[in-house]
Amino acid sequence: MHGPATVGWLLVALCAVTGLVCVLRSRGPGCGQRVGAQSEAAMGFAMAAMSVPLLWGGSPVLHRASAWVFTAVFAALLARELWLLTADRHGTASPPAKLHHLLGSAAMTYMALAMALGAPAGTHPAGTGGHHSAPGGVPVVTGVLLAYFAGYVLWTGARLLPTEAGGPVPAGGPGQLEGTRSPSAVQHAQVAAGCEVAMGAAMFAMLLTV
Repeated sequence: MHGPATVGWLLVALCAVTGLVCVLRSRGPGCGQRVGAQSEAAMGFAMAAMSVPLLWGGSPVLHRASAWVFTAVFAALLARELWLLTADRHGTASPPAKLHHLLGSAAMTYMALAMALGAPAGTHPAGTGGHHSAPGGVPVVTGVLLAYFAGYVLWTGARLLPTEAGGPVPAGGPGQLEGTRSPSAVQHAQVAAGCEVAMGAAMFAMLLTV
């Protein structure tokens, strides 16, 4: 991935922490919420691994091999989301949540594939002034995905702002927990929405570096 190594390590930390929080959320009640949190946890850890700068600043062989490995990983996550979308006949998760997870998996598969098909142009690590791999992807597709995730982050983040009554707006996004009387700290709807904002922002940043 292009960009300074510092940005890459920040993305690693953000995605890893988000994935850990989602693991804790997946232990809560509600089948639909558990499945959604599991999907977000898997995506978070995979994104954290993909953001490690050492994978993209070495030899062209390592660059290409890493890209194909992540293409396979995210393609597997995409296949899982497609299966969940067709198998969830009882409506345990909301359609917007399932579609968002599906689009997120598709976006990561697209990024990894674009990097796998791009021709490495040098072997200098990021931040040393050397050349990096040629940008990949289709500009129109990248632009559409950037617009979607930017809008999603702004919309979800705005719903977390305090209302006139003094409390945050209930986050009706993919990770909201319903029907729980005494949720733990990590199982509050605001925490779930915060994870979604973090994941969306990370995807937006990664799309800029493809």
